[in-house]
Amino acid sequence: MKKVLVITYHWPPSGGIGVLRCLKLVKYLREFGWEPVVFTAENPKYQFLDESNSNDIPAGIEIHKVPIFEPINLFKRLTGRSIQKPLQNVTNNSAKKKTFLDTLSIWVRGNFFIPDARAAWIKPSVKYLEKYLEHNQIDAIFTDGPPHTNTVIGMRLSQKFQIPWLADFQDPWTQVDYYSQMHIGKRADRIHRKLEQEVFQSAAKITIASPTWKKELESIGAKNVDVFYYGYDEADFRDYHPRTDSDKFIIFHGGLLGNDRNPQALFTALKELVDSSSDFRKKLEIRLAGEVDITVINSINENQLSDYVRILGMLPRKEIIKQYESCSLLLLPINIAANAAGRIPGKLFELLRAQKPILVLGPDDSDVKQIVEKTNAGKQYKYNDKEGIKNYVSTLFDSPESGSQIRPSKIEQFSNYQLTEQIAQLLNEISQ
Repeated sequence: MKKVLVITYHWPPSGGIGVLRCLKLVKYLREFGWEPVVFTAENPKYQFLDESNSNDIPAGIEIHKVPIFEPINLFKRLTGRSIQKPLQNVTNNSAKKKTFLDTLSIWVRGNFFIPDARAAWIKPSVKYLEKYLEHNQIDAIFTDGPPHTNTVIGMRLSQKFQIPWLADFQDPWTQVDYYSQMHIGKRADRIHRKLEQEVFQSAAKITIASPTWKKELESIGAKNVDVFYYGYDEADFRDYHPRTDSDKFIIFHGGLLGNDRNPQALFTALKELVDSSSDFRKKLEIRLAGEVDITVINSINENQLSDYVRILGMLPRKEIIKQYESCSLLLLPINIAANAAGRIPGKLFELLRAQKPILVLGPDDSDVKQIVEKTNAGKQYKYNDKEGIKNYVSTLFDSPESGSQIRPSKIEQFSNYQLTEQIAQLLNEISQ
C-alpha cells in the first residue's frame, strides 16, 4: 500500500469545521489503497475542542507531532482578553470594539508572521520531517491550508525530496476575504505572493473548496486545479431520525454568526410574521448554536424577537446533528465579502444530508446557490430580500408537509467516502 504524508495543523481534539477536511480524508484513505501518515502540532492552541472527533482516527496509523509556538496567548494578554475564552475573529467580529493594540497586533500578524500566525512551526517541522523522510518511504504529500504554514512545510519537503505533492486550499491565500483586513504592507505582500506563486509551481496538483475559487486561483497562475468539497460523513448520521414537532416552528443555525453574516432581513421578516399571525407567534423558536456576534443580538432585540431565541452556546458536532432532527428550517448565511460567491461553508453538506429545508442568504452567483437548487434542498435569497425570505418562511409554516418532504437528490457525490476516492485517484495520478 502506498503511503501519503498528511500535514495538518487541525487534528483531534480540535473542534469546528476545519478539522474535518483532513480527518475524514484520513479516515477513509486506506479503503482506496493509501496508508496515511499524519503530521500535526503537539501543543496547539485550538479555539474549540470536540473530543468526539478522536473517534474518527483510524486504528494504528502513524501520527507524528512537533511542538508549536503560537502567539495567541500573548495577544490575549496584551489586549486584555481571557486566556481561557476562545479568540473571536477581531477582523470581522464586533463583540468588542477594536483597540489600538488590536489594530497593532493585526498589523504585526500580517507583516511579520508569514504566511500566518503559525509560521514559527515551519523550521522545526521541516527539520523533523526531513529526518523522517531520510529513513522512511513516502509516495506523496498532502497538505491542507490555511494555515498555509502547512502548505509551506509540504512545499519545502517536496522540493528537497522530489516527492509529488497535492496542495489543498480549503480557503484561498492572498485571495481570501480577510487578507485585505490584515493591514499587510507592500514588502510583506510581495513575500506572500512570491510564496503563493512558488506553491503553484511546486505542487503536482492543487485542490480547492469551490468551483468559483478554482477559477479565481487559476486567474493568478495556479495550474492543475481540481475542486475538493468538504462533504458529509454518512457514519455521522447513523442514528439520525428527522422529524417535525408540530407544536414548534424551529429555525436553527449552528456555527459562527458574525457581523458579516447578520441576517437582519430575516429577523425583520420574522417580526412581521409574528405581528400578523398569532399561530406563528406561538410556534416560532430560533435556536443559535456557536458564537453569536453582538450585532446579531442587537438585530434580534431591535425586532423584538428575544423571547423567541435560544442561545445554545458551543455544542459538539454530535449534538449539532441532533438539533437538525426537530428543525423546520436550517439557516445558512454566507459571509458578506468580496469572494462570497466561492464561499461554501463546510456545514452545507451536513445540512444537505439532514433532509430539512435550507434557507441560504448570499449573492445570486454563489456556488452554494447552485448546489442547493440542483439538489432541491432549499432556497437562496439575497441578504436584503425581506419579502422573498418572508414568503419562503411563510410557505413552510403554512404547509409543513412541503418541508417534511424535502429529500435532496444526488448528494452522494458529496459524501466523505466518495470525496476520499477522488483524492486517492489524484494521489495515484501524481505518484505514477
